[in-house]
Amino acid sequence: MNKKGLSILMRTKMRPNNDPSKISSFSPSLSNGINQMMTDPPRNQRSTDDSCSNFSASGNHYERTLDVVKDSMGLAISLNKTESLDVVLDDFSQGYFSLSNENRKKLVIVLAKEYDLNRIQVRELLKQYLGLELRSGNEGELSNVDDENMFSAFYRIERNLRQALKPTYNVLFERLNNYTGGLKFLSLLRADILSFLGEENIASLRALDSCLKEKLSTWLSPAVLELHQITWDDSASLLEKIVTYEAVHPISNLLDLKRRLGVGRRCFGYFHPAIPGEPLIFIEVALLKNVAQTIQEVLLDVPPIPEHEAACALFYSISSTQPGLAGINLGKFLIKRMITLVKRDMPQISTFATLSPIPGFMQWLLSKLASQSVIAKVDNMEPPTGGSGSTFQDNLLEPDEERMLLNSAPETYAGKSGMEVMLNLLTSKNYEWTGSAELLSALNPPLMRLCARYLVQEKKRGKALDSVANFHLQNGAV
Repeated sequence: MNKKGLSILMRTKMRPNNDPSKISSFSPSLSNGINQMMTDPPRNQRSTDDSCSNFSASGNHYERTLDVVKDSMGLAISLNKTESLDVVLDDFSQGYFSLSNENRKKLVIVLAKEYDLNRIQVRELLKQYLGLELRSGNEGELSNVDDENMFSAFYRIERNLRQALKPTYNVLFERLNNYTGGLKFLSLLRADILSFLGEENIASLRALDSCLKEKLSTWLSPAVLELHQITWDDSASLLEKIVTYEAVHPISNLLDLKRRLGVGRRCFGYFHPAIPGEPLIFIEVALLKNVAQTIQEVLLDVPPIPEHEAACALFYSISSTQPGLAGINLGKFLIKRMITLVKRDMPQISTFATLSPIPGFMQWLLSKLASQSVIAKVDNMEPPTGGSGSTFQDNLLEPDEERMLLNSAPETYAGKSGMEVMLNLLTSKNYEWTGSAELLSALNPPLMRLCARYLVQEKKRGKALDSVANFHLQNGAV
């Protein structure tokens, strides 16, 4: 094994869950502070006294109290002296990471509520605006100085309204974005906010998250992102991150990693200059003669075809490395940029496809089968009242499919209907039916048809019910 392989292997095996390398793009003093946080004793071993700061075991960092960090945050927002701003932002950032999860939540709620917009000022400006008289006529056809003065008053109040509608915490976000390591901090901050919202749906936190998400979407526009093809020649630290962050098909060993970066394969990532050495998102591509039918065709250790024979580029994995960027669709732009590059370098490739899991299908299907089985039992118990059955009845099976399932099901999985048989098969503990050619033949047609229905017809708020399908359909898949 070469030195790079050994380095990746050792670093991946030895990396703790709280990975300091994920924050390596912070300023040195902030990185030290976060590293210290990761080596702090468990919360139940810490002092519960929040009245003073506790000196850490290393002797060079304090575990800040909530009040101290709150004051530091207020100073980072209100300070006007540019020369002192970096020091204050560094102090606030270190303080934030020294807090327990509970105190971080309290601090973020303070930020959301106490540094929100001034609604009294907004109401006053709206009263002024509504008090202005709008004369009839076209703005482009001003006839005298009075008309010009009238529109001048409108423009002035509109400008003041735009300013008043900006929450005060915008200042903190914008200052952090211009601070070394600040973009990474903002991503981690939003990850915390999303976590807190998962625990408790607080309106002011939703507004804070919406504002920060909008800012991050602007600061991470494709115009400022760098597309990089990741290869085996990249640094061990970067390859280690690919192994760590791969979210769809885990990389089993170094040979697997090398194969995914070798002949017949491509890996592209989006990078931001403010977070060097760490992709925000990356995609893995297989170059094939035809669209693969199973992921095993892509991942198994078989010799790849010569690249000049490839006619299909198959996307089989896309992974985001930053939980705080959830909802910011970088994948859409990455896929389009990657297609452009592949077309330029390999013009013979004419098919671009995705091979993706369908995570919600089985849950949807089992829920449908269970509910329809209950409805069928109720309909059998109650006499009809002039109709042919319940308005909620949805026979998921075609007559031929129903007959095949009833005829092929052994007593263990027997039921009064084909849907009941299918439910019994799919919820069985031992999955013995997977070894029966007859049962597989009976299940294949309805499963394929119902899966197509799930992907194409089942919607939520106008979008595909399945999250993976929705992602690809939004990005142009058909």
